[in-house]
Amino acid sequence: MAGKYGGLALVLVSLVLLHGGVQLAAAAVWNVGDSNGWTFGVISWPNKPPFKNFREGDVLVFKYDPAAHNVIVVDDFGFGTCTTHPANATVYSSGNDRITLRRGETNFISGRADDCDKGLKITVFVRP
Repeated sequence: MAGKYGGLALVLVSLVLLHGGVQLAAAAVWNVGDSNGWTFGVISWPNKPPFKNFREGDVLVFKYDPAAHNVIVVDDFGFGTCTTHPANATVYSSGNDRITLRRGETNFISGRADDCDKGLKITVFVRP
C-alpha cells in the first residue's frame, strides 16, 4: 500500500517544485501612513506600533495628491540629503503607487519642494 501512494507523493512534490514551490503566506499590502496616506509626519510610520514586519514580496501602497507629492526610491545618501540619488532613481507620481518590496533596506522620499526636509520620507527594512 505504501508503494502505491509513495509514487503519487513523488509526482505531487515534483509538480510543486516545477511551479515555483509553495508560498507559505500571502504577501501583505501596507498602506503607507495608514489612513493618512503619504503625507508629512510619515517618517515614523514603519516603526509605530503595531511594528510592521515587512517581508520580501509585500506591497507598499503610497496614496497622495500627485500635484503635491511624489515618491522616489533613493539610496542612503539621497535619504540623508533629501536629494534624488542615485541620478537614475525610480520616481513614482500616480498618487496611488504600488511598490513590491525586496529584501534589505529601501528608502523612499518625496522630491517635491522641501517635502523630504519636512519629514516626508521613510526607510523600510525587509526580511526574506
